[in-house]
Amino acid sequence: MIEAMTGDLPYDSRPRRSRRGVTRVAVLAAVGAALVAAAVVVAPLLRPPGPRPAFQLPVACGETWRLSTYPGHDDYDVDFFPATGEAWGRPVLASAAGTVTVAGINGSLGGRTRQEPNGPKGRGGGYWVVIDHGGKWQTQYLHLLEPPAVRAGQRVERGERLGSVGSTGNSGAPHLHYEQRRGREKVEAHFDGVASGITSDDREYAVRRTSANCDPTGR
Repeated sequence: MIEAMTGDLPYDSRPRRSRRGVTRVAVLAAVGAALVAAAVVVAPLLRPPGPRPAFQLPVACGETWRLSTYPGHDDYDVDFFPATGEAWGRPVLASAAGTVTVAGINGSLGGRTRQEPNGPKGRGGGYWVVIDHGGKWQTQYLHLLEPPAVRAGQRVERGERLGSVGSTGNSGAPHLHYEQRRGREKVEAHFDGVASGITSDDREYAVRRTSANCDPTGR
């Protein structure tokens, strides 16, 4: 009897890891994976913005445009109107090289066209483009005349055509609404290394600038 009890234990009676232990290991592994994933997402957000790209005016080389704002427009928002000639259909160019993140419709288009300039307004920005320039810098181009000439995910160079000046969305007249953003904040736009002069929207005012966006290759 004693010899029988001192032999190998039957297979079914060998110690097994408890379900509670297995569950604990699985939970810890899941928590670790979640922390790693969170770090991958959060770490880039914590990095400081990079240096300001060498932005140029988003219009054709040598053209002079009026940069303006008005009460209620929002600080640092810039409206572009040509100093001479008609605004409809003027080319809108990338201010700096980057990757298109949005190219489509913001809000609704409305019915203002070259043929019907006093048609019904839409909502939001109408046809628009957003470009990521890296280092947490971004530019936005709103109220384009027609569907953008670029697509999301496309790499563009400075001076590349994005679309044409129009009056889609919540727009009272053909113009380009333009913004420069650093991280999540709008900032005063700089062009050719010089501050635009459009800051607060406490009053209506305008400045004139001539475009040096002259090299479509971005060199």
